[in-house]
Amino acid sequence: MLNRRSLDPEQRTLYGANLQPPAGYVFDAAVATTFSLDFETALAVPVSLALFTAENRDDILSHPLALLEGAERIAGRLVVFTDAGHIKASVRPHSRLCSLLERIVVEVAAPQGGAFHPKMWALRFTPLRPEDPARLRLLILSRNLTHDRSWDIAATLDGVITKQPKAINRPTADFLRQLPTLATAGAPEGTKSLVDGLAEDVRRAEWSLPEPFESVSFAVNGLGGKPWRPERCVRLGVVSPFCDDQTLSMLAGLASAEKPIFIGRSDELAQVPGSTLDGFARVAVLDDMAATEDGEEADATALQGLHAKAFIAERGWDTAITVGSGNATRPALLTGNNVEIFATLTGKRSRVGSVEEILGDKGFGRLTRPFVRDEMNAPNAAQRAAESRLDLARREICHSGLKLRCERTAPTAEGGPVWRVWLVPSEPLSLAGVGALRVWPITRGDGHARDVLESLREGQPADIGAMPLVDLTRYLACHLTDKKEDVSVLFSTGLVMDGLPAERHAAILRWVIDSKDAFFRYLRLLLSELGDPFTAALAAQDGSVQGAWRTASDDAPILEEMVRAFCRGGDQLRAIERLIARLETGNSAHTDPIPAEFRSLWNTFRIALANEDAAHAG
Repeated sequence: MLNRRSLDPEQRTLYGANLQPPAGYVFDAAVATTFSLDFETALAVPVSLALFTAENRDDILSHPLALLEGAERIAGRLVVFTDAGHIKASVRPHSRLCSLLERIVVEVAAPQGGAFHPKMWALRFTPLRPEDPARLRLLILSRNLTHDRSWDIAATLDGVITKQPKAINRPTADFLRQLPTLATAGAPEGTKSLVDGLAEDVRRAEWSLPEPFESVSFAVNGLGGKPWRPERCVRLGVVSPFCDDQTLSMLAGLASAEKPIFIGRSDELAQVPGSTLDGFARVAVLDDMAATEDGEEADATALQGLHAKAFIAERGWDTAITVGSGNATRPALLTGNNVEIFATLTGKRSRVGSVEEILGDKGFGRLTRPFVRDEMNAPNAAQRAAESRLDLARREICHSGLKLRCERTAPTAEGGPVWRVWLVPSEPLSLAGVGALRVWPITRGDGHARDVLESLREGQPADIGAMPLVDLTRYLACHLTDKKEDVSVLFSTGLVMDGLPAERHAAILRWVIDSKDAFFRYLRLLLSELGDPFTAALAAQDGSVQGAWRTASDDAPILEEMVRAFCRGGDQLRAIERLIARLETGNSAHTDPIPAEFRSLWNTFRIALANEDAAHAG
């Protein structure tokens, strides 16, 4: 959160901590946007929101039962919009649980041809006490939803929902409402109503400003209207990893008292003419030695590289700090082709600090060193041209209406059902400059890759293999190789899949809940209450069948937990009922993970639930 010592590198916060509800509240709903995304980080988010948080992502990923229940609890209450073609892929198989993200992640395209680049969260929390008001949180970040370790910036605003709309919130609310219209391959059912509801809440939000700021404003580029850019000021400081000549020339002319300060990346600055950089009083880059704890060798948690974006402007007695997704580039600030979001917090310079205090040697600047032009090799023009060709091919793949078709085939020798998947173009693709295009379902890995380049250029369906039900997924890994240069790109995209069997979801459940031990631990997760992260974390731990059956967080038998759940209204028991029905879908008796003793007990609760429902209906 921005405060008196804004951009002070000593003040850090975990991404997941910003998503945690205030004391006395639980998560209700959220909309997020990001340029890029990786499956593992996205899979960990529902756990952080609905169950428990952890010090790092890998701690959450080590609990598949928690990943499953997190996705189940969050379904219909979270949607993440990401730029089409910028979901990261791996040559190794991804977890089959990643297919659950099909209900959460929506790929979109910027309407003016640039990148969909905003990083934002809008979250709603409901109170544990009915008399308390619902609360909102708005995050405007420079960080993508990935496992990146770069230096980033976030502005965090907490607020309450009032009765009257607030003019300052209109850009953000309008931005939210437009998101579903940008989808390239459709969106899960209920997405529009979820987004519209949060947009209306944001429209009426009254934000509590962090000290020492006195006002906040928001801006969105790339969705129509004049793009936001820094205005004329007395002094200006800019932090931006990416930059170009034309935008830096514009920024250099904005400050009236003295030349601006610019902090960027060496590889980007090396492409800007020296005459342009002469328009700045100081041009600096991140000092890797200074950024790793006083020169100590970096550990796994150390921040490395610059990804933060900030514009600090002095005007009169005030200092305004603008943070968000936009770099100092033409698509972000000049043409407005990129979709970007910004938040500007303004306060008295005497309290917020001057540009020099914030970016100088006593502030963020102590992690930097002067840029030296000769330290970087000249950019390889042929390689950059190849990267541009592959980026155009990536866009064509993601925006051309490609679909997947799923067909059941003859069973394997072992007797298991098999589905064959086809990649189906709506028309021939040009894929200019591409030498090879290999694709595979993310659940299978590149050992199952198929070259589909010629088929797509001819507009013909391409067979991408046969697989068991549990491996079926809308997510396709794509590996593009340039025809001329030794340049390639690996990414994933989610496509519409015709013929996807309804029982695929149940197959994933059975893959995770594959034993009596797993069943009882998942049962404990279902019985854990919202707002009780300790019980949820305990339930996710490994344990023996006996331990899982006999104990819960307070050493009470699961029977007592089920009785409590019934007395609370039975919602958790209905979740157990749905779980049992899914586990039984298409299941064979010899792989049944549900213990016989539990089935006998469950029949008693099932009858009680039915009687309760009948009483309410009467």
